[in-house]
Amino acid sequence: MFAYYFDLALRSFRRNKVLTALMVLAIALGIGAAMTTLTVFHVLSGDPIPGKSDTLFYPQMDPRSMSGYTPGDPPNFQMTRFDAEALLREARGDRQALMTAGSVVVEPQRSGMNPFNVGSRFTSADFFPMFDVPFAHGGGWAASDDEARGRVVVIAKELNERLFDGADSVGQTIRLDQTTFRIVGVLADWRPTPHFYDITTNHFDGVEQVFVPFSTSRDLALSTSGDVNCWADTNDGPEGIRGVNASCSWLQYWVELDAPEKAEDYLRYLTNYSDQQRAAGRFERPTNVRMFDVMGWLDNQRIVPSDVRLQVWLAFGFLLVCLLNTVGLLLAKFLRRSTEIGVRRALGASRRAVFAQCLVEAGTIGLAGGLLGLALALLGLGAVRQQPTSYAELAQLDPAMLLTTFVLAIAASLLAGLLPAWRACQVTPAIQLKSQ
Repeated sequence: MFAYYFDLALRSFRRNKVLTALMVLAIALGIGAAMTTLTVFHVLSGDPIPGKSDTLFYPQMDPRSMSGYTPGDPPNFQMTRFDAEALLREARGDRQALMTAGSVVVEPQRSGMNPFNVGSRFTSADFFPMFDVPFAHGGGWAASDDEARGRVVVIAKELNERLFDGADSVGQTIRLDQTTFRIVGVLADWRPTPHFYDITTNHFDGVEQVFVPFSTSRDLALSTSGDVNCWADTNDGPEGIRGVNASCSWLQYWVELDAPEKAEDYLRYLTNYSDQQRAAGRFERPTNVRMFDVMGWLDNQRIVPSDVRLQVWLAFGFLLVCLLNTVGLLLAKFLRRSTEIGVRRALGASRRAVFAQCLVEAGTIGLAGGLLGLALALLGLGAVRQQPTSYAELAQLDPAMLLTTFVLAIAASLLAGLLPAWRACQVTPAIQLKSQ
């Protein structure tokens, strides 16, 4: 029966080409705008580490002074070096890692290549297994390298291709900031989106090119970057605000806990730790600890740009306007066929059959609108990729969004067709036949 109704729909399209074209265009414009913005939102708000996002947690505590304190304030955004290193030593999680962003100067050993600067990540050994970092060659360093302040490094695929033409460079050496490091691992393709493990940097940038043990970076005083929050004058030796005892927070800290009860225990541990530090005189504010999993942390920090959210609402508002226009056009089209519908009813067609026929016709219009809307969405995403924003290159239509395009188009057209189809099936056969 569906094939018969589909054939009738195609015949109707040929009889009313202009009206059909207007309906298809209305659906296509709405779908194109909606899918362009929805795809961008989908890319920016997706789970950056599926399968583990509910076992990775970002702990917070508040070591600041009472100056400027207001009850109910959120805890400090990042951790001090003292606290991060203390938690790392005590190792109460399944895995844990402290980290910060930085930059280093790469000194190529190949002739004809000048030194250049790359982004770096100073972290600890558990970083790589915690975040399921894929390797093309080798692997991460061991915890013993953290303790020994080893001159070891993991490099990204892009840097490996630039320096070693993509060959297995594990065991080779690389000069960074006038120091020789031994390469222990080369990353495979890896770009978590958003850049969840450190949101003080650009949220949608690619990963760093160089990974160095945090202890080594402090031993060599490598350049760091990112937000720093200090609440007291500090002069902690040559390291200044980066020193162990500096009253400054600048480190990110993550812990892996593979069971809900472990997360509850760890939160209690953070509370006890904060109480101990306040008793020792380091913390002044009342105990204020929190802990977010990956998606909770991204939501708490509102990582998706507000303009992207606004664009989604505006695009779906435009789709609604397009649907209202389509309702009017379908209503006009179906009511113009009242005589035809009356004859069908007189010959025995039920109201349900007429209703189904009209919905199939509306759905077919939606399918055609979806195809054209897909083309418009691809053009829209191409325009987004030309914008000077950090997430522009991520605006790609994946299989899930491709399927959503057609589902949304057909669902929207069926919704638009409900009222016209209902009005059409209410046609009284006797009145229509009598008027002929």
